Amino acid sequence: MPLSDIITGMTLIIAVDIGGTQIRAAAYRRGSTTPETVQRTPTRGEGTAFERLCGLIQSIWPEHGTVEKIVVALPGPLDPETGVIFSAPNIKGWENFAIAPELSARFGVPVKIGNDANLAALGEWRFGAGKGHHNLLYITVSTGIGGGIISDDRLLLGERGLAAEIGHISVMPDGPLCGCGQRGHLEALASGPAIARFVESELGAGAVSTLQGRSPLTARDVSEAAAQGDALAIRALQTAGTYIGMALANFLHLFNPSVVIFGGGVSFSGDYLLEPVKTTLHQQVMNASYLQDLVITRAALGDDAGLLGALALGLLPDN
Repeated sequence: MPLSDIITGMTLIIAVDIGGTQIRAAAYRRGSTTPETVQRTPTRGEGTAFERLCGLIQSIWPEHGTVEKIVVALPGPLDPETGVIFSAPNIKGWENFAIAPELSARFGVPVKIGNDANLAALGEWRFGAGKGHHNLLYITVSTGIGGGIISDDRLLLGERGLAAEIGHISVMPDGPLCGCGQRGHLEALASGPAIARFVESELGAGAVSTLQGRSPLTARDVSEAAAQGDALAIRALQTAGTYIGMALANFLHLFNPSVVIFGGGVSFSGDYLLEPVKTTLHQQVMNASYLQDLVITRAALGDDAGLLGALALGLLPDN
């Protein structure tokens, strides 16, 4: 068969990952996790984010072959059935925005959407650290805390696609104010900004640290200081790990996963964060059987988690 005929008959899935700073789009053939092409554009810039998104998709649209569908990984709460995103952090005008219908009308193909953390879980299950597992819990610890759950080989979405908001579990009644407006959520106590705030508070109370005078302070600064033996930095990560362990014990009781996968930039803090998680789990679970053969590991897909999660969603049956 001539090469031109092969190219003409090629069917592609376009996967899109929308983040706070950039939008990435890639075209994949079924059966391959290596994209035919990848492009990116800033999330914020001239024109609207939707127009930049459409331009990006158009830039990778194949001259030959057929686009089967477009799948978009989005930050924020959304309804995967109606294709509406309820809100998107740092993207103006995307409140109750029917993004899937709008894209479908623009490009003439079906469009699916999913929460980025949910899709990262799906991607790790299909292509990454969760391969071979039927019950999986994915937790991303970064600027916020999010996650996704695979239960009996199915992505848990809930009634309107709003399930698995792992970062908004209460672990300290009347605790620090969370970005969502509630108090004492895991995200308010163990996310990257929460770790930095803990250190700043301790420094303000007179604690001694190599981080003294560092401003603005980030979780990466704390992680790097911990690696150099800074006692306050180590304590900050251990405190966050303890809160994550408390929440995780609840998740084990609810979902009984065989693997827990940690992603996000703060997870690079390694054992300073994860050892307190494991210690707290042993203290908090109602029975040691929840920990039997439980795998706790780091995510494998890295920066491609959003794109490959979108691809994984695109490969699922439509019904």
